[in-house]
Amino acid sequence: MVVQADDAVFRPVRAGNPFEETVERLLQAIKLGVVVPGDRLPPERELAARLNVSRVTLREAIHALTEAGYVESRRGRYGGTFVNEHLPKPRRTTAKRLARDLAAGLDDALTLRQVLETGAAEAAAARALTPAERDHLQRCLTDTNAATLTDYRRLDSRLHLAIAEVTGSPSLTSAMADVRMRLNELLDAIPLLEPNLQHSNQQHEAIVTAILTNDPEAARRSMQEHLSGTEALLRAFLG
Repeated sequence: MVVQADDAVFRPVRAGNPFEETVERLLQAIKLGVVVPGDRLPPERELAARLNVSRVTLREAIHALTEAGYVESRRGRYGGTFVNEHLPKPRRTTAKRLARDLAAGLDDALTLRQVLETGAAEAAAARALTPAERDHLQRCLTDTNAATLTDYRRLDSRLHLAIAEVTGSPSLTSAMADVRMRLNELLDAIPLLEPNLQHSNQQHEAIVTAILTNDPEAARRSMQEHLSGTEALLRAFLG
């Protein structure tokens, strides 16, 4: 059974900052492609229960995201809160400024990503995946290969999250969602380069093939090569 990413993202928020963390959870779901443009968020009562927040807090968070241009509310029989078809473009922080603000945080984020993502690829390849899990992984790969530059970051994130999902570990999937949000802040500071995207897609193919053919060593190696290429670009632009 696929460990659903929405279960990992829409998990209970911690006490202390319920509004801020609710906004964070909803943005994770949108930016990581768990809920895609045009999709409806879970019903208010259900979503509040899953996040373990009051419906008032949830409404305040949804209102904030509506004001920011991420969602819209529709009334009527088929109403609800829907992700906007056209999402706000991420703020472009200059590479030098981001590198200065991050300081040691860059090494921390890259190390955490390497450990989580290589481990996830290896663990996924070691499992006997169900037909649903195999289809899910292949579909995310196909979507990423066909992505436009505008949608690439979101669909790339969704593919990497899918690899965590098919490990069968909810805790790993949650950790992956968190590290991808940190990573995307870094990636948004550098340009999308067509040759790099083509290379990334080839590496994605190798990773998914290794997982689907139950080759843990090849899955780890292919993921490591993929992450090393991304890290080299990040360090080149942020250095």
